[in-house]
Amino acid sequence: MTITYIYGGSLYVNITNRCPNACDFCVRTHNDGFYSEDSLWLDCEPTRQEILDDILRHDLAAFDELVFCGYGEPTCRLDDMLWVCRAVRRVSNIRIRLNTNGQANLICGRDTAPDFEGALDIVSISLNAADAAGYQALCHSEYGEAAYASLLDFAAEVKRYVPEVMLTVVRTTIPDEEIDRCRGIAAGVGVSLRVRELV
Repeated sequence: MTITYIYGGSLYVNITNRCPNACDFCVRTHNDGFYSEDSLWLDCEPTRQEILDDILRHDLAAFDELVFCGYGEPTCRLDDMLWVCRAVRRVSNIRIRLNTNGQANLICGRDTAPDFEGALDIVSISLNAADAAGYQALCHSEYGEAAYASLLDFAAEVKRYVPEVMLTVVRTTIPDEEIDRCRGIAAGVGVSLRVRELV
């Protein structure tokens, strides 16, 4: 069972298979491996202690970042993820990033932004489209078009508790004119936009 995996200079953490989205471009829709790993599909969800132990078997000083990003949406296990982040904080000053679909409030049924205070350095939220209909057509959230407004609300709120928050789009899934609109959307909620390449 693969809990941690290495890509570039970062150590990635895979904690769940669950995700409310079924994005057309997601790597999990094409295969069950990622780079050198045989499979990221988890036979069962590891406990928070198992996650922490797997992280700490690595020399964290050798990595640029610790990134919560696996085959599922990490905030499906929000409390466990934040527990692990704070435990890592006690033993390392490694930068900690979350890659998320931004639907934590819908997943947890409450305002989650304050929970992030002191736990993470960066939250990277997949925007992927310039409007709710486009987002739903591409990402197929189980929450429908409400997911889009919720992720924008989350971005606007979580920036009060996390030093760096960004929205992202995948270049090959969105026309250039929509990328320009997404820049305006990001500016409107007071965060940056990162245009990333398809993995």
